[in-house]
Amino acid sequence: MISNPTFSAPARALLVAGAFALVVTVLQSAAAILVPLLLAVFIAIVVTPILRWMYSRGVPKWGALMVITFILLDVGSLLALVTTGGVEGFRDSLPTYQERFITLSHQFGDWLEGVGVGGSREAMPDLLDPNLLAHGVRLFLSNASGIFAMGFLVLLATLFILLEAPTFPAKLRAAFHWTEAGDARLKRLLDTINRYMQIKTLTSLGTALSVWLLLWFFGIDFAILWAVLAFFLNFVPVLGNILMMIPPVFLALVQTDLQTTLFVAIGYLVINIAIGNVLEPRIMGKGLGVSTLAIFISLLFWGWLFGTVGMFLAVPLTAAAVIALDAHPQTRPLAILLGPAIAEQGTPDAGSAAPQ
Repeated sequence: MISNPTFSAPARALLVAGAFALVVTVLQSAAAILVPLLLAVFIAIVVTPILRWMYSRGVPKWGALMVITFILLDVGSLLALVTTGGVEGFRDSLPTYQERFITLSHQFGDWLEGVGVGGSREAMPDLLDPNLLAHGVRLFLSNASGIFAMGFLVLLATLFILLEAPTFPAKLRAAFHWTEAGDARLKRLLDTINRYMQIKTLTSLGTALSVWLLLWFFGIDFAILWAVLAFFLNFVPVLGNILMMIPPVFLALVQTDLQTTLFVAIGYLVINIAIGNVLEPRIMGKGLGVSTLAIFISLLFWGWLFGTVGMFLAVPLTAAAVIALDAHPQTRPLAILLGPAIAEQGTPDAGSAAPQ
């Protein structure tokens, strides 16, 4: 007779924790392969509606894929040209900015000494070292070829995914005996990610355009570079809106005066509040079904696991995890904890509860 072993709750918790640690270790070891594949999957999900629209208009499959390829190549080439050109121009202007920055750091150190912070004058050159910025610019330009190679790899992977996408549902049903409930969950996942990525792309374009107009109005150098930076960082939840304003605000301080710098900082705050806190939630509606705390924790987790790409894809990856956890009764409590807030139901008074 074969007996089915039963595990206590602590034993099950240890088994689940061990399995989770093993999966995380494998994912981190395979990050070099998984990162471009994840990017390709999300790009394919975003462009799939365009592909279906062209199919409905009678465009053959090869013609639609060629159009998608040209669009992705043109957009990628334009972003690469603008970014590298702006970074090279910023590198050429660094000596002028460094002199001004050193002067401002000395003035700031003298001001701190005047208000009673001892040793500030000597500590400022180490805390505000302009050579660190120059090193970061040189590092970006030296790694540009690797970034372009990765972009080409992502493009190829996207095309192959789009080629195989129409056959995925049938393969899933045949391989895993996929039920209608599984089809519904998959459709919900794809619709959620697609809606999020499309809305986030539109709001990121609006943020980038607003940033460019703001910096152009105040005459801040390399406004197009900071607009591209704002476009990408708008995809990063919580921290992206803060990080996008640091370089241009510091540049405004070095290039102009304190009053203009304050206006630039206030302009960034207005843009982020208007688009990120007012416009985007109205368009997004009920959102992705992920709590704010879960988004912040997922930003740290996916960023640690997959680096910069993990931070960009933290929200859709977490939404996919919530939908997957909700599919099984034993993991549904985790999905509820990661999901949005639940309104507490009122507890009836003991005196008013009469037996039926």
